[in-house]
Amino acid sequence: GVEVEGREFRGIHYLDGRREVRAAFSAAPGLGVRRTHLHSALARRAAELGVKTVTGRITGVSQDRDGVEAAGLRARWLVAADGLHSPLRRSLGLDLPARGPRRYGQRRHYRIEPWTDFVEVHWSNAGEAYVTPVAADLIGVAILSSVRRGYDEHLRGFPGLTRRLRGPAVTVVRGAGPLRQAARSRRAGRVLLVGDAAGYVDALTGEGVSLAVRSAELLVRCLVEERPEDYDGAWSRLSRTHRLLTGALVQAARRAGTARLVVPAARSLPGLFTGIVRMLA
Repeated sequence: GVEVEGREFRGIHYLDGRREVRAAFSAAPGLGVRRTHLHSALARRAAELGVKTVTGRITGVSQDRDGVEAAGLRARWLVAADGLHSPLRRSLGLDLPARGPRRYGQRRHYRIEPWTDFVEVHWSNAGEAYVTPVAADLIGVAILSSVRRGYDEHLRGFPGLTRRLRGPAVTVVRGAGPLRQAARSRRAGRVLLVGDAAGYVDALTGEGVSLAVRSAELLVRCLVEERPEDYDGAWSRLSRTHRLLTGALVQAARRAGTARLVVPAARSLPGLFTGIVRMLA
């Protein structure tokens, strides 16, 4: 029942300045949407369904055998969806040191009509640039890298892309990171973690919202059936393919020698590339 405007896209297009390869989705197109618009649409639909929303700040959690209290409210369960650097995950002792490269993301939007109905992923030795159509006259350009430097400096590493960015930038640069986050468990008593708070590999494959929605559905089922102890293992099984494939791509992207092989490998094995894209989609 959530209705949100956006721009459809048909698949994923990898480019490195010399070579390129595309893979189309099989079942249905994707939808590029500004996150602020998606948030508004979700909130509007929740209000239509009578969901009560309370605005406040959780500074601490206390729990006993029968329930949990936070921000002056008491319930049987608390589901923490408080983001990548989840304060609740940290306060409950569920944080784990993340292994692997520390990657960071930055993004802004440009007032340009999308020139393709694919999401473009531009690869370089120092990171990747992701171009997503999000409206009839708007694109989002995100850059992921383990190199700490400004957005414009990163963008200069993608000359083919910068030549196309002739429209004005219409949002400020926003950033996040380090992206990789690990959790000791998805549950501490009557508190359960969902979405990015449950653990995060990287934004490289663009699955954050999808995993959040699917794991939320899984979590609700476990609570309704009164088997919260099953959630952690079920989450691990649900996210296994994503964690393995995304982790492998991040490892390839972290070194210049392997990063420059990603697009040639995908181009030489188009069936495998298409299969991976469709599996993740």
